[in-house]
Amino acid sequence: MRAARLIKMVLLLQSRVSMTAGELAQELEVSERTVARDVLSLSEAGVPVYADRGRSGGYRLIGGYRTRLTGLGRSEAGALFLSGVPSALREMGLSDAASAARLKVSAALLPELRDAAAGAAQRFHLDAPAWYQEPEPPALLPAVADAVWDDRRITARYLRKDKEVARELEPYGLVLKAGVWYLAARALPPSGEGPADPGVAPAFRVYRVDRFTAVAADSTRFARDTAFDLPAFWEERAEQFKRSILRAEVVLRLSERGIRQLPYVTEPAAAREAVAAAGEPDGQGLRTVTLAVEDAEVAYAQLLALGPEAEVLAPAALRDRFAAAARRTAALYS
Repeated sequence: MRAARLIKMVLLLQSRVSMTAGELAQELEVSERTVARDVLSLSEAGVPVYADRGRSGGYRLIGGYRTRLTGLGRSEAGALFLSGVPSALREMGLSDAASAARLKVSAALLPELRDAAAGAAQRFHLDAPAWYQEPEPPALLPAVADAVWDDRRITARYLRKDKEVARELEPYGLVLKAGVWYLAARALPPSGEGPADPGVAPAFRVYRVDRFTAVAADSTRFARDTAFDLPAFWEERAEQFKRSILRAEVVLRLSERGIRQLPYVTEPAAAREAVAAAGEPDGQGLRTVTLAVEDAEVAYAQLLALGPEAEVLAPAALRDRFAAAARRTAALYS
């Protein structure tokens, strides 16, 4: 632990002109007294750390000293590619690995390029969770992430509807969608049972990580299918999911404003398809569309946002419900 801290201190000083004891203490999460002891240890080991005295003083490396301890470890290299999603790194327990990777990259750069990382971070930021949500990271996410990194099988218990099931999984990849974590994995057949066709590999499935109630990684590493493409797999499954839940239809008459707002209150692809298939505007400038929706209850909640820009024509029960809501609203403002 102390050796890793000393290496990190050297990399910090190598990547910056000078740092105060307070700045080093904050970065290393230790006291300033510990910083002083560590600086002494580095000096005794031959690392030329120089202390500038005074109010604006600090520690710096002299003589153009550069360490060669800049090689990235496996976890650091992997974390570096996720460094644009800091919330994801925190939730998977990779913040320290990412920090070490960034330091090593910074230390390897020429002095005039060392502000590149900070400059990029101040100009581009990815905020993954959706608005108006404060998602709690799943408690078992770090364990699942470790298994994904190491290609280790896991034995997991998973809540499916109203019951808990046990599964042995080969975890291939994690996806963060609107603040919710999903695992792409192969579910192996129960012990003692073989697949229906031994020549056919188990299909890939998607699991919500927050529905895992227990996860245990075993010592067995599985051989990854090199043809598996996580982004392509997720895109296909996401499209299938969106299509599968749109099981009902509603007929609407929309104003031009309603046409523009429709993709913001319902499934965007379904909204675009409905508008593309709509006829010409009628004498009042309104267009009639047939929209695919999840069900009448969801459609009611979504289409209320359009207010007077939409008129529900069918189904009749949904139209009656909107009419009753309109009367109640009018009564409030009468």
